[in-house]
Amino acid sequence: MNIENNKNKTPEKMARLAWPKSKYGAVLAVIIIITISFINYKDTIFSFFK
Repeated sequence: MNIENNKNKTPEKMARLAWPKSKYGAVLAVIIIITISFINYKDTIFSFFK
């Protein structure tokens, strides 16, 4: 019975961390991916405008 109660609890070390909302993490991930892609492929992107 005690095992069932502990099954869904957050581990003690993780409970003290401040976790951001998942939607902010998803937006941040998309922004980072777009930024890195732009840096890597900026020559290719600007060649379309010439």
